[in-house]
Amino acid sequence: MSTSSSGPQLSSRRRPGDGAHPFIEAEKQAGHSVKRACELMKVSRTAFYARRSGLPGPRAVRDAELTEQIAEVHARSRGTYGAPRVHAVLKREGSGCGRRRVARLMQAAGPSPQTTARDPLGWKTPTEALNEHLHSAQKTGVATTG
Repeated sequence: MSTSSSGPQLSSRRRPGDGAHPFIEAEKQAGHSVKRACELMKVSRTAFYARRSGLPGPRAVRDAELTEQIAEVHARSRGTYGAPRVHAVLKREGSGCGRRRVARLMQAAGPSPQTTARDPLGWKTPTEALNEHLHSAQKTGVATTG
């Protein structure tokens, strides 16, 4: 009986930031084969040399552009928009990207919606109303339990 996975197959390649590149660089400096070191570390030679150049890739460049646009939309909303609303505004303005990408960039950049802003109409939260009621009841001499 054969067991086969119906889900997507994950790559056996390493991710760029996992320490393989300094090892390969050291092997290169020692005069060893970069090809063999890349094979051992399961890193493509293209990725090794691309990372060595230090230039950001196209995705990193686009992420930087989107992060600026996200910060602008977030500032225009006075810090109240979260990822779904920012994504809707960017989509309306013609910047095509996914909602999860917006959420990832927002989380990395740090802007977050203000969740503690007071209502401009002066409404009180239930806790504030209860505390005010109890405080006024104590002033008038009404007996309370507690």
